[in-house]
Amino acid sequence: MNLILATISVFLINIPFGYWRAQNKKMSFKWFMAIHIPIPLVILFRFLFKLGFKFYTYPFIVGAFFLGQLFGSKLYNIRLKMREKNSE
Repeated sequence: MNLILATISVFLINIPFGYWRAQNKKMSFKWFMAIHIPIPLVILFRFLFKLGFKFYTYPFIVGAFFLGQLFGSKLYNIRLKMREKNSE
């Protein structure tokens, strides 16, 4: 149960960072920060949910990290397209 809660938490915390990352030029300082700022939060979730650093948790946590980033960037792109469509 703790692994599921931690996975969901990691996914949710990465959505706004993925949204922010999508707004910035690739490999810029802000782009880099959008990827790396959530890492201490992920480590905190590992301790809060008492997961430690067991090998079987990595696919879930890393997958949630990247999917949250991806979902956030997709939200930004959808919103950008909607804004462009409404401005026509």
